[in-house]
Amino acid sequence: MRRRPVPLLASAAAALLVLAAPASAVPADKAQVLSRWTQTAASSQEAWLAARAHQADWTAYGFDWTTDYCTSSPDNPFGFPFAEACARHDFGYRNYRAPADFQASKRRLDDAFHADLKRVCAHYTGARRTSCDGTAWTYYQAVKAFGTPAAPTPAAPPTP
Repeated sequence: MRRRPVPLLASAAAALLVLAAPASAVPADKAQVLSRWTQTAASSQEAWLAARAHQADWTAYGFDWTTDYCTSSPDNPFGFPFAEACARHDFGYRNYRAPADFQASKRRLDDAFHADLKRVCAHYTGARRTSCDGTAWTYYQAVKAFGTPAAPTPAAPPTP
């Protein structure tokens, strides 16, 4: 069987189409991105922080970036900066809203929250570290016991 060469014009046109398509035109699967940003590893937290700093790059996904930080608990209890960990936890809860998705993900989201809090505590030593670890454990137990997904943000009424 003899191979025929692809006409130059056809291959050039195909290359032009690939180059002309913006990267955002073919986004990765939303569920995969969401999962990647809600794991316990420090690299997951770092990836989420980078994305949070550039939210406009992720608008095609429709993520809910809103947060009330640590809800009715202090964001910085005893001076420990927990607000960022609370914001990532909120992100997970707000974006796994569907009951089945939330229930399947809740334990991982809560464990990622605890891992984030422990990373905060790792910056301390001695009694200060012990106090931070105890506070982190208390916050973790609270979300395990009482954490529920945020209600969807109501849409604005249509303008006449």
